[in-house]
Amino acid sequence: MSRTISTSSTPVNSVTQQATTRLWLVFVILVGLNLRPFLTASGTLAQEIAQSLQMPLGQMAWLTFIPMMIMGIGAFSLPSLRNWVDTRRLTLMALVCLFLGSALRLKVDSNIELIMTAVLCGVGVAVLQTFLPGIIKQNFPRHVAPVTGLYSATLMGGGAFGAQFTPLLSDLTDSWRWGLAFWALPVLLAVWVAYRVLPVNKAVKTNSSLSLRSYLALPRTWALIASFGLVNAGYATLITWLAVYYQGHGWSAPASGSLVAVLSIAQAAAALAIPSLAAKNKDRRPWLWLVLFCQFLGFLAVSYIPDTAPYLWAIILGVGLGGCFAMVMVVALDHYPDSQRAGVLSALMQGGGFPIAALAPIIGSVIYQHTGSFHSLWLMHLCFIAFIALLTYSFQPKHYAKVMRYE
Repeated sequence: MSRTISTSSTPVNSVTQQATTRLWLVFVILVGLNLRPFLTASGTLAQEIAQSLQMPLGQMAWLTFIPMMIMGIGAFSLPSLRNWVDTRRLTLMALVCLFLGSALRLKVDSNIELIMTAVLCGVGVAVLQTFLPGIIKQNFPRHVAPVTGLYSATLMGGGAFGAQFTPLLSDLTDSWRWGLAFWALPVLLAVWVAYRVLPVNKAVKTNSSLSLRSYLALPRTWALIASFGLVNAGYATLITWLAVYYQGHGWSAPASGSLVAVLSIAQAAAALAIPSLAAKNKDRRPWLWLVLFCQFLGFLAVSYIPDTAPYLWAIILGVGLGGCFAMVMVVALDHYPDSQRAGVLSALMQGGGFPIAALAPIIGSVIYQHTGSFHSLWLMHLCFIAFIALLTYSFQPKHYAKVMRYE
């Protein structure tokens, strides 16, 4: 029996088809779970790492900023990269980068070395999360919304694992390095599944009609980039600074890590549930406005009454961020009926959006250094949410063919 699975349209019996579908789902889940622990893990141990490496606390923001910038650059380079290297090789190489980036944290002795591990992880994640939306569109054409929700949920779930267990592993081993390096182990399982499921194909030349320039000439592409970037800016800020913010209110590292984990669990639940609930509605805007309202409420509460009900605020923020992330991904894929175009649009949205998101933790660092408070940072995100809500009005399905110019 071949170790690879064909994705061609050749008829297969129902048993084989179901097995193929299950294996692709396992692939999506395992890859998704491995894309965020390296980000959330370092945030929960920020104080300890900064003291150990004698680095300013503000430099911890670079562990989020640099990977997210690389995610953006990687997404932009995807169409040309696929001309030379097939998806299977790219995916396996990306997983190896992610593995090495986490494993090498066991030996870091300086802030530069730690940042370089973040670079490796960022390269791996950039390739993986750029490919996955197109893979979902291709292999689950009738279930794009729920499977995209599942993928988004695994992203957030992996972030929850990183936030919750890293401080515990650090305490157990009496080493923050072991706490960070542990997350190399789950990547190995994802490597094995990817090796089994991804078909051996030659690199595919990109159709000239799918050139980046043609997409970037469309105002809708930039509207999606702005929405995706500002949504993820909220996520980047919270995984970097929420634990530090509450540690400033007297919380311990494990307790503040639990708060970030609750945030991530709520994100995962919303990312899974909201797209499924919205699957029957071609117009996704009411659901987007609902999750944006949750974000607004959460940031408002964290800003003005942070100690009243911290776990409730984390849940509300998680629902808003997780649901919005998944729905923006779904909306991008909705814009084109075929998986190749939809995948390229999604890649560009991520390519432009992640650099925007990457700036948020840096802005937070500057605000904290100058004011000694995160209050202005939370208010900044309230403004971002209001702007996304206005952009969302234009995402009307009946106009997709016109705005994307394929009528």
